[in-house]
Amino acid sequence: MAVDSFTGKLAVVTGGGSGMGRELVRQLAAEGCSVAACDLNPDSVAVTAATAWAAAPPGTTVTGHACDVCDEAQMLRFRDELLGQHASDHVDVVFSNAGMGGGESFVTSSREVWERTFAVDWWGTYYCARTFLPLLMASGDGVLVNTSSVNGFWAALGPGIPNSAYSTAKFAIRGFTEGLIEDLRTNAPQVRVALVLPGHVGTDIIANSLRARGLPAPEDMSEAQLEELIPRDARAKLIQAGLLAQGASADDLRQLLVQGNADFRDKAPVSAAEAATVILDGVRSGAWRILIGEDARKLDAAVRAKPEAAYDYAELFGALAEEPAAGTP
Repeated sequence: MAVDSFTGKLAVVTGGGSGMGRELVRQLAAEGCSVAACDLNPDSVAVTAATAWAAAPPGTTVTGHACDVCDEAQMLRFRDELLGQHASDHVDVVFSNAGMGGGESFVTSSREVWERTFAVDWWGTYYCARTFLPLLMASGDGVLVNTSSVNGFWAALGPGIPNSAYSTAKFAIRGFTEGLIEDLRTNAPQVRVALVLPGHVGTDIIANSLRARGLPAPEDMSEAQLEELIPRDARAKLIQAGLLAQGASADDLRQLLVQGNADFRDKAPVSAAEAATVILDGVRSGAWRILIGEDARKLDAAVRAKPEAAYDYAELFGALAEEPAAGTP
């Protein structure tokens, strides 16, 4: 089922305070789609809602709501707030976009951080679907859009860089979404589901993930917080990689985190705005699988072609390097 237009519809966007979520809110509102956005950070989602609403056509309503998506009670409160403020008994499109990073190692990361990351990424997606599926069914033509990741089909970031909690959650999101295809087709044919698989998209996920763990911005971290976040063995690896100088100070570590977040956001091959456009175009076309970025497309093709080489990095990266760039004969 393709979507001719989002104009006049009501959309829900989780994680709408920044990154792809914020851009989805802006682009939907600009098209005349009313939006209810939620985020863990109430200030950022309030700014997103206000700026999107100010630029939207008449008759469009954009609201911002504070919500921790892995708390089902908060999700239900968010639902009740948006139905009241938008005077609606249904929603048309739900973008389950909220997520965080962390819990890189099941072996060495703290259990608290691992489980918090998994909860936000997986349980946030699950509770979003549980909360809004009845309202999508009431729409008569609803779409549920779940955001996974390339780490939903490739569970690492390369040699020596595990990504355990995040990958586990993103694999779960992918399996859940694919499982819904036939489930909805059979039991709720008025709703379809789409799976988003982004590669490297320029967002503030590093800083936002720290905030979701209850940590301050990198420049405001205490030495104890820095020690927890970057223990001595991790510092040794950074020094070995040439990313940190021997005898680095606490201020050097703070600057490394600030610069890392900025580089991840500003040097990404795909901007958050471009990613949001790809998602919306995919939903319009009726696609159920939406890859974002050339890195995602190449990695997906390589892993599918030879899954047994997915974690043989020399072979995997060699195959990626040999593949011609898009548009090359």
